[in-house]
Amino acid sequence: MSVRYQILHDTHYRYASPVSLAQQLVHLWPRDCPWQRCEARQLDVTPTPTRRRDALDVFGNPLTRLALEYQHDELRVSTRVRVEVLPRPAPCLTDSPPWELARNALGYSRQALSAEVLDACRYRFESPYVRLKKRFVEFSEPCFGAGVPLLVAVRALMEKIFREFTFDAGATQVATPLVEVLARRRGVCQDFAHLMLACLRSRGLPARYVSGYLLTRPPPGQARLIGADASHAWVSVFCPRQGWVDFDPTNNLLPALEHITLGWGRDFSDVSPLRGVILGGGNHDPDVRVTVLPLEDEPAQAGG
Repeated sequence: MSVRYQILHDTHYRYASPVSLAQQLVHLWPRDCPWQRCEARQLDVTPTPTRRRDALDVFGNPLTRLALEYQHDELRVSTRVRVEVLPRPAPCLTDSPPWELARNALGYSRQALSAEVLDACRYRFESPYVRLKKRFVEFSEPCFGAGVPLLVAVRALMEKIFREFTFDAGATQVATPLVEVLARRRGVCQDFAHLMLACLRSRGLPARYVSGYLLTRPPPGQARLIGADASHAWVSVFCPRQGWVDFDPTNNLLPALEHITLGWGRDFSDVSPLRGVILGGGNHDPDVRVTVLPLEDEPAQAGG
């Protein structure tokens, strides 16, 4: 059975000084996938942008480009989407090839590579937030024994990160280096996804960063609150036999009906919900409120 959600995502910037020019990239439309369909979507921007263009980015994700070419002291970007998430076939992890063979299948050879494999190859290398280092190979060493099936090894790595790291929203920032995350053993879903990517890519394995939402459940007896959720991140690994398979190291599970996919890229920088360049503005931090609402639920208003 499929599950249908309504997602509300509100980002509000209040600038310390006026902004005279802004260019923004918005990744807030759920991507259509074999396991997901976006049924309705609405994007509201205040103040009204000078120009707006909807397109696809280089990874095939829905992207909206905004230009505000006049002075403004705040920016509000709000989306309301309705999406249906469909069941995914459960992959047989033990049926995947040994991880060494999977890695070698994507290396240089004289044989022509399929379009699917060529696409996967771009997720093997460094990216702005994911560096390739020996210490990431060493951290993941217990998971990647000789001849271990690829997806079994990846699951072991996911479990290791979940077991050894503590979720701490105040421990890191977007630009905190992964070596620091590894040393402190604390972070958020974005950090855990980046760390898992670094471990996999440092071994030559293709893995991409997935941005989306996760259904969270209120305590028993309490109503679901508007604005109480957050964006989420996890990892997708390419297996020559099974294709792309998702893993969530923050929650130690394979994503299914409670994960809603926005898009994917090399790391957070490729699919940040809202980022851009502004002229002016001074100090500013966004107020972000997210609600993931199963359509049969009735929400309550959050305070604040």
